[in-house]
Amino acid sequence: MAGSGGGEPGRSDLELLRAHVAGDRDAFAELFHRHRDRLWAVALRTIGDREDAADALQDAMLSAHRAAARFRGDSAVTTWLHRIVVNACLDRMRRRQTHATVPLPDGVHTDGEPGRHTGGIEPAAPARDHETALVVRQALAALPAEQRAALVLVDVQGYPVAEVARMLDVAEGTVKSRCARGRARLAMLLGHLRTGSDDAVDVPRVTAGNRRPSEGVGSSSGASRHSVSQEEP
Repeated sequence: MAGSGGGEPGRSDLELLRAHVAGDRDAFAELFHRHRDRLWAVALRTIGDREDAADALQDAMLSAHRAAARFRGDSAVTTWLHRIVVNACLDRMRRRQTHATVPLPDGVHTDGEPGRHTGGIEPAAPARDHETALVVRQALAALPAEQRAALVLVDVQGYPVAEVARMLDVAEGTVKSRCARGRARLAMLLGHLRTGSDDAVDVPRVTAGNRRPSEGVGSSSGASRHSVSQEEP
């Protein structure tokens, strides 16, 4: 198969993206499969509904597939992909004016390392824990879309604030502000769960995210950049 090579080991994200632009028919699929679990987790937790999240992820990957030639390498390929996924979710949420619940971990496991996820089915939680998780999901779903996206990326996925700022194409201060406002709203919405006993529920705390080394590449394509560039009221 001409231009094949999707099974070639050791190619970086940037090499795969460049190979895709050059005509390698397998390169983009390999790139997507490499990051599929994390991109799916971001889409699901941001938009809340599995069907809508799947549609948003598909829209995002089609956009990335078409926009690959405009990728300039200003920051990480994964940052570029996440930006497109988050924008697709926010666009879909705004178009449909949804008020969906956001599964905090639904079909996604962490391996003890923030921001690292594998696919699979979550074990059934005790009924009491399930009820508490549902309340937390509903509270997160009540946040403005931009605050929800920032909290999902920083507090749930564990990305550093600086990287989330690049994903959302906003200033670091804007990410911190959105997270702070979101945490404050969650604290108000979930205050009744704080009993002062061992049953107290923790509201997400300030975190710098999971400090992973940057891949040193990124995009100036500006794909759907308008969707996240405006701060909420």
